[in-house]
Amino acid sequence: IHGNIQATRRVQHAKKLLDEVGLGGDRLEIFYMSGGQGGTFANAVKTMVERIKKLGPNPLKNGTGPRS
Repeated sequence: IHGNIQATRRVQHAKKLLDEVGLGGDRLEIFYMSGGQGGTFANAVKTMVERIKKLGPNPLKNGTGPRS
């Protein structure tokens, strides 16, 4: 469990960094599940695919981001 807490903190920090550079912290998420939770995994994938579609392409890829 200690590793999960540490991973969560690292992801939260990385999300802040992504926001700061203009990529959007919402592009990163952490999900917890065991190997036998195939349905949970599928739902996590669906959640992230929907989120990324809404966010659109990488805003820094073509120089359209805030730091361009």
